[in-house]
Amino acid sequence: MSKPIMSAHFESRVPSDVRLAQMKYAERKVKPEAVINIGIGNVSLPTNPAMMNRMFNLDAPESPFNKGVIRYTATGGFDETQEAFKNILKCEGFDTSNLHVTVTDGGSTGMELLIMGVCGPAGTDEKPLMMIDPAYTNYISFAERVGRKTVTVKRHLNEDGKFSLPELNKIEEVIKANNPGALLVIPYDNPTGQLYDKETLKALAELCVKYNLWMVSDEAYRELYYVEGSELVSIWGITDKDVPGIEGRRISIETASKVWNACGLRIGAVVTDSAEFNNRCAAEYTANLCANAIGQYIFGALAHESKEQIASWCKELRDYYGDTIKKVSKGLKDLEPGLIISSPDASIYTVIDVRNVVKPGFDAIDFVLYCAGEGAVEIDGVQTTLLVAPMKGFYDIAKGQSNPGSTQFRISYVEAPETMMKVPELFVKLLKAFEASR
Repeated sequence: MSKPIMSAHFESRVPSDVRLAQMKYAERKVKPEAVINIGIGNVSLPTNPAMMNRMFNLDAPESPFNKGVIRYTATGGFDETQEAFKNILKCEGFDTSNLHVTVTDGGSTGMELLIMGVCGPAGTDEKPLMMIDPAYTNYISFAERVGRKTVTVKRHLNEDGKFSLPELNKIEEVIKANNPGALLVIPYDNPTGQLYDKETLKALAELCVKYNLWMVSDEAYRELYYVEGSELVSIWGITDKDVPGIEGRRISIETASKVWNACGLRIGAVVTDSAEFNNRCAAEYTANLCANAIGQYIFGALAHESKEQIASWCKELRDYYGDTIKKVSKGLKDLEPGLIISSPDASIYTVIDVRNVVKPGFDAIDFVLYCAGEGAVEIDGVQTTLLVAPMKGFYDIAKGQSNPGSTQFRISYVEAPETMMKVPELFVKLLKAFEASR
């Protein structure tokens, strides 16, 4: 008897690079004594106290869930939840008077809505989303899911660990050749840890105005930067005073996941200063009905936090991550000087490039599958393996072209500092064992 046929899209699907190691490890029959999973940005810190208070008191008299009823919210979300996203920006010094918010099930759903809102018709090459490679892999995956095209300009990881942006005239050439609908930037970058300064954002904004593009900024890690003397940058800090014409074409993707330590809450938002884009975004999202109501209520607590409370929380996180990232980066270089480690400037990620220390034919995915499926080494007397994300899926590479991600990995600083400090020795030992096996 013949079997029903899946769609070509489903037939072509493989796990996201950020989930690949975890899924392979789950299939492993004989597991080592310990595993450190830093392949996905699944933050393990407690969430903000104001949010925690609501989470633990859903039956409080002021809670909309105190009688056990959980109804749909408006498609755009609770007013309070919308205000929470705007209050964070306001406390950070940005003008929110003309901003509009659609609350979504995580930043990921916001990405998908964004792509449908700025790109050309499904199945065509019209108005692609323009990204800066390497780019967060979910944008590539969602574009494929909804049949929209992406185009990229390439960054290169230099020997000193700095990612170099192409010259503006090179970016302009790609815009002219592809006529994109929007340019996506991630100022506190996932996956590279690169930090964009305001002058860079202004220069990119000028191109968006010149070629009539939406300017989209993924601001999941906005408050996490570690360069001495740097200032908080955001698309909301680029106004008509800086770049005439930029207002009305700005969009940001926001999330509760990273800075607010609430990955599983699945609350995000599409924020824009275009009332029309917001209206159409909410109209599209009516098919989803609304984001989850309990998550909205919990995040809504941030609508009432003061400027001082927001600033104190963010500084605490910067101190926490910045110290660990710098120590782990140094530890990797000390143990294996030939490794290229991306500069620890922002977000919660480091890229490790092994191109100088491996034999020809090395493939990052093979190493990840080895660590997840069979590899283990002794660390502090305990057989341990490591789960990391291969970078191949973060590059949008045409068939036949070489992929820089073949020798690169992204590690996420989501475990406790004492656990993260084991990563340098663990990574280097596993890499040497893998190289000896091939």
